[in-house]
This record gives sequence, structure tokens and C-alpha cells, in this order.
Amino acid sequence: MAERRLAVVTGAAGGIGRALVAGFADAGYEVVGTDRVEVARAAGDTGRHRSVVLDARDAGAVARFGAGLDRLDVLVNAAGVNRREEEYDLAVFEEVVDVNLTAVMSMSSACRPALARANGAIVNIASMYSFFGAPHAPAYAASKGGIAQLTKSLAVAWATENIRVNALAPGWIATPMTRAVRDDPARSGAVVARTPLGRWGEPADLVGPALFLASEAARFVTGVVLPVDGGYSVA
Repeated sequence: MAERRLAVVTGAAGGIGRALVAGFADAGYEVVGTDRVEVARAAGDTGRHRSVVLDARDAGAVARFGAGLDRLDVLVNAAGVNRREEEYDLAVFEEVVDVNLTAVMSMSSACRPALARANGAIVNIASMYSFFGAPHAPAYAASKGGIAQLTKSLAVAWATENIRVNALAPGWIATPMTRAVRDDPARSGAVVARTPLGRWGEPADLVGPALFLASEAARFVTGVVLPVDGGYSVA
């Protein structure tokens, strides 16, 4: 009997994180969802995954978590925050970069030995703001630009260990983070008008691309930042 595959999803209490936990579980993975808050109920616990309270900014806790993994097939770094105009305050700027970028490097490094043992894959969550400027959220855009470059850098660095590293770049996805835009008819209408597929994305729209990048079907794909945006970035 084949050994069951293990996926770890950070930010499991978030809109995209919850969808990815469910999606990997539906695909037959054993899933561990992590977040700074209790995530079992938030992630819709159905017995197909377990939850771990873990602050990815806590280097010691992250190191212990990684050391406790025998092997790991997929690490999905989905944790992220957006503080919008507050990010012009330096302390807030540093917090956002710490959560969105530094913690991704910390988690990836801690899980590297377990990923190497499984010839595993990392799927990072970038953003359309990895490519565009965000005057309303400078730290968010800077951190997501960093995710794109970190993805490429680790893809090259860890290829000799057969660890593939890719990223998804979501467009406008209907999550709590984008509620203010969705609740504004003018702003929401502008988003839909620019999006060739003519709608807001749903968190579940990220599941298929993530499963692909994690799978044997993508065994020769590494260093890619794949937009999942309904065509917004090319319109």
C-alpha cells in the first residue's frame, strides 16, 4: 500500500488557506493546517486533517515543528496579512514583511530536510501585487514581490535536493481580506470589468493550480509564479 502523502498548509484559518486545506484533503493528502489561532473549526475540520497552532514568526517554534516531520510531500505557505495604509508606519511595515516574507523563508528552511526526503514541493502564495505597485499597501506589495524572488531563488538553490519551489499569484479573490472592495459597488464593478473572465475569484479557484504544482504532473516545473487571476494581469 502506498504511503499517504503529507501536506502542510500555513495560514489555514484564512480564506485561501481553508480552501487549500480542504482541497488537499479531498485529493487524498494527510493535511496539517497551521495558524496563529485555533484552526480546526476555522478550517472546517472534517477529520481529514489536523490543526496545529503555530506562529510562523516564532523561529524556535517553527524549527521544532520542522524537526518533528519525518517526511513532507508539500508545503503550502499561505499565511499573509494586509494592513493597507497603516503600512506607512514603519513598525507595521516590518510586521507585514515579517509575516508575509520572512516567515515563509523560516518555514521553508525548517521543512527543507523533510521535503528533501520526500522529493517534495513548496507552493508559495504570491499576489498580483508581486507584479503591480500597491500605493495603498506598500509592505504587502513589497513582501509579495519578495515572495516571487524568493520562490525563484529557492527553486535554483534546492533543485539538487529534488525540492521544487513554485508560487501562485492570486488576483482578486473573495476573501475577508478583500471584503472592503467587494462591499463597494464602484470598486467591485471596476475589478469585474477589468477581469476577462468577468467575475471575482473564489478561494477554491486556487486549489487546482496548487494541486498541479504539487503533483508529479509538474515534475519538471520549478521557479514558476503562476497567476490565478481570471486574466486580470493581462487585460
